[in-house]
Amino acid sequence: MRPPLNPGVRPREHPRRAESARLAAIRDRAEAATARRHGQHEQAAQQQALAASYQAMHDAYTEREAIFAAAMADRRQWETATRQHRQLAVAADAELRRRHPGQQHPPLRSAEPQPVTRQQRDELTLPAGQHIPQLGQWINELAAEHRGFASRLAERQSQQAPAEDPDYEDLGPAFPARTSPGRGAVLQPPQPQIQPSPRILERVADRDLGMEAAE
Repeated sequence: MRPPLNPGVRPREHPRRAESARLAAIRDRAEAATARRHGQHEQAAQQQALAASYQAMHDAYTEREAIFAAAMADRRQWETATRQHRQLAVAADAELRRRHPGQQHPPLRSAEPQPVTRQQRDELTLPAGQHIPQLGQWINELAAEHRGFASRLAERQSQQAPAEDPDYEDLGPAFPARTSPGRGAVLQPPQPQIQPSPRILERVADRDLGMEAAE
């Protein structure tokens, strides 16, 4: 199963910018209402248009953040589901090279998509008070990838490893979920015996003599 598209970026300022745009829209709507009450209809129309622009900006930032969050969640699921098999592939490649040092082997190829370009990063900054552009193609691809990833992951996890004898049942999941190794008891060395000092031994002997004399 190939890895899901990695956005390579999830701007931390998106939620902050979305909230700022929301507050700006509320402010401009209030100013538009005030201007209308004072008969300043042209200014009211300008403030109302600005409020609509900020509201559109808020919605756009929220939409983009939801797509990035879903893509990163898919990425974490893929890394968890394939970690063991990717480690085995790297280990097998290293062992092959160790056993045959004189042979030329092609390097392992990554299935990672191309990183985000500067132009694509620039698309994430939305202009205030201007027309909000549509989602870029690469963001639409992230959204489409998310819609298909869950079905591919479920299909992979449902695959069973067949037994050598077709009359026997399957051996179990072909791609079992990776589980953390259990933690067994930690062996502790015996505590060293601490020898009392001669003064302590002398005081104990004196105490025992005193108890015998009392009896």
